[in-house]
Amino acid sequence: MKKKSNDKSSSIFSETFSNLGDYLKKKYGYILIAFFTLLLVSAISFFKISTAQTVAAFTVSDFELGMISDKTIIADRSLPGDEINPVSVIEGEKIVKKGFPVTEESIEKLNKLANSPVYMDYRAFANNEIYLLILTVMWYLLFSLIPFGRKIKISEVLFQVIFFLLIYFVAAFAGKLPFFSTPYSLCIAIPSTLFVVLYSILYGNIPAILYSFLLSFGVLNASSWQLVPFFYTMFTCLVSCILVRSIQRRIDMVIAAVVMAVLNVLFLGIIATIFNSDLLELGREFAFVAGTGFLSGILALGLLTPFELLLNTSSVFRLMELSDLNNPFMQNMLVQASGTYQHSMMVAQLAENACREIGANALVARVGAYYHDIGKIDQSEYFVENQKGENSHDKINPSLSVSIIRSHVKKGVEKAHQLHLPPNIIDIIAEHHGNSVIAYFYNEAKEKDPTLEPEDFSYMGNPPTTRESAVVMLADTVEAACRTLENPSVPRLEKFITTLVNAKVDHKQLDNCDLTFRDITKIKESFVQLLAGYYHSRIEYPDQEKDKEKEKE
Repeated sequence: MKKKSNDKSSSIFSETFSNLGDYLKKKYGYILIAFFTLLLVSAISFFKISTAQTVAAFTVSDFELGMISDKTIIADRSLPGDEINPVSVIEGEKIVKKGFPVTEESIEKLNKLANSPVYMDYRAFANNEIYLLILTVMWYLLFSLIPFGRKIKISEVLFQVIFFLLIYFVAAFAGKLPFFSTPYSLCIAIPSTLFVVLYSILYGNIPAILYSFLLSFGVLNASSWQLVPFFYTMFTCLVSCILVRSIQRRIDMVIAAVVMAVLNVLFLGIIATIFNSDLLELGREFAFVAGTGFLSGILALGLLTPFELLLNTSSVFRLMELSDLNNPFMQNMLVQASGTYQHSMMVAQLAENACREIGANALVARVGAYYHDIGKIDQSEYFVENQKGENSHDKINPSLSVSIIRSHVKKGVEKAHQLHLPPNIIDIIAEHHGNSVIAYFYNEAKEKDPTLEPEDFSYMGNPPTTRESAVVMLADTVEAACRTLENPSVPRLEKFITTLVNAKVDHKQLDNCDLTFRDITKIKESFVQLLAGYYHSRIEYPDQEKDKEKEKE
């Protein structure tokens, strides 16, 4: 009995270590970045504390001449007098006594200790380290556990880290300059709004909101626990995320910059009112926070293009540029594979409308649909939408036909990398057929050789991992199949589309994405509505009717 218990315990331990090992293999890059980030922030914190006017975790400015001290300060070392400060300090002496007034000599000795190059307030540093460790763990958990509908890449993590370090450094040392010496003037120096706006546009609104909270708590620590820059950073960052959430054009950024300038003044005024500060004395601060708010929006607009290219992100502006059908690549597709081009346009309409219905990213789906079949350009004559009369597959065997058909996915991914398309668009290209079977050629080959396996006639990709990718897959299937439907009435379209979508569900092509049954119902309804309008809009003109009568004769 004891042996069984030991075996069970060892099995649990081995399984735990195995799972831990697998986790570390997958996340080692992020863990290393978190570790080095903690080291760098700690180095900034160490330098800040070592150069601060502090003694035993208290600032010298806490003590004023003649005040009754509420604490006792004991010298931890001896310091001889010098030309700058002739007063001497003896190790172990009580410089300030609790319950006694602070003398001029006491303040001179406190200044001598604080200005000593060998002095370091290790208690304050230890407190900072605990706080920064908690903040690092919180950052790691937030961006590891919360699903954003996409994979967090190393480049995005580095983006977060670099800008966090910059903001932390500014908040820690800007206050040493006379111009930024007050909590309100320190708000001018912290460029948090600029970086949060960039992050929100490049990577999305939800992660930018979480990042705003992390920045705010970092500023709280770097500014020596001053609440004014903490609240100001949090409010302005969160509102900036909301302002740029739905921008579509670059002129919208200019409008957002103006709004940010106004709101910065409003937030600083509210904070000053809460802390009972004199608003009339903050005229300079109000003017500068308005300027920094407007400048943040304008700088973000200017920096977007280089960051988009450097990080290869799918920001709204990048996607709008890719959706321009007048670009050379799309015009080349129109000439070399006109059928594929028209098919892609229809798939884009279907996918965009469906994504709007389910709350997915309609712009990503539209651009992904435009480019999903770019691998067909080189051998366009082998794809039915480009064929005119003669079928090129009649001259080759089914196995070779399948090889050509499924190679368009791989070629499409290669072309997408050459065009430097964003990763989520490349994923749509790679996943729009999943690993489904190419049924027509499989059935044809099966008649000649019953021993064939479906895997030999399947696409080599993975099923869709995002809702947008899944919608493009369904739109691609439905658009191609509905072309063959005779007399496409609404009831027939509903029945046919339901059959096609259910087949994808049965073949587990939608298992890896977040589509719900409600989403699938809305997608089918959207497809039916659009296709019904498309097919029923085709009316015959009188001349066409006369031509048909002549053909019958």
